[in-house]
Parts: sequence; C-alpha cells; structure tokens
Amino acid sequence: MTYILVAEDDPHIQLLIQRKLEIAGYKVRTTNNGKSALELALTDTPRIVLLDIMLPEMNGLDVCHAIKKQLGVKAPPIMMISARGSQIDVNAAEQLGADDYLIKPFSLGDLLEHVQSLLRG
Repeated sequence: MTYILVAEDDPHIQLLIQRKLEIAGYKVRTTNNGKSALELALTDTPRIVLLDIMLPEMNGLDVCHAIKKQLGVKAPPIMMISARGSQIDVNAAEQLGADDYLIKPFSLGDLLEHVQSLLRG
C-alpha cells in the first residue's frame, strides 16, 4: 500500500485530505508541524509528501529543501499545498525542490489527480 505523508496544521483540512486519500486506497500519516514532518519524511520513507507552507516549528519550504538535500535522488516527490498562490511563491517552492504546487482552496478531486500524477512520475 502506498504511504503518503501529509503535513497540514489546519485540523479540518488535514482530516479532509486524509479521508480522501484513504478512501482512494492510500495509507496516510499526518502531522501538524514542520519539524515532525521532516523527521517522518527522513525515517518513514513515504512515497509522496504533501506539505503546507505555513507550518509551525519549521515552514514547509524549509522542510521541502531539507528533504531534498538530505535524501537526494531517493527523496520522494513533494507537493506543496498553500493559500499562497503568487508566481513568486510557486517559483520559490520549485527552486527548493517541490515537484508540484496546489493552491488552496482546492477540490479534493484535484488533490487526488495531482497525487496520482506524482505517483506515475
């Protein structure tokens, strides 16, 4: 079963994402802060990481950069999920290693399509 790590500090959004992915057949682990997201990504080898940018303790951009730097070619695809949708924000995420960027609010169907696209590589 494919394991997806979701780092989202809004408990309602986190639960919606978790349920949608579980219904689609994925195993999901969640966290609400950046520091634990980094620890889980480095130790639990998720297939994909979904990161909110505005996370406590360590922001999602820093988590993304740390994952890509520490795991190199073995790093999982990372999708940023954020209300910050300017081209500057998207470009910054890409420069730090993000593979995809989904702007809030998004439909759960769109989220699932992005996840499936990342899994196909």
